[in-house]
Amino acid sequence: MNIVAQAQGWISLALGIAALGVEVFAFIDALRRRPDAFVAADKRTKGFWLAVTGVAALVGFVFLASVGSMLGLIAVVASGVYLADVKPALDRVMGKGARRDGPYGPW
Repeated sequence: MNIVAQAQGWISLALGIAALGVEVFAFIDALRRRPDAFVAADKRTKGFWLAVTGVAALVGFVFLASVGSMLGLIAVVASGVYLADVKPALDRVMGKGARRDGPYGPW
């Protein structure tokens, strides 16, 4: 049984490192964006998203080995919201994103 517990510990640590990587990536991406792009994309402010992703990265670092905790999950979800919703909108505003045009315009 000791081998199973040790394997679970290593898997939990690997998931925590992956989650921390996502959180730090989201924070660095928010840090590199222009403040006016957030307003133009109608996605709150740069300070708000820096605070959200920064706290998420801090929580991810503190709960590195226990990513399945409630705060660890909230941190991953907060970073995921930034990466899935805010980052593509900022890319479109700044002209970097892939433009997907349907037969009747953008979709």
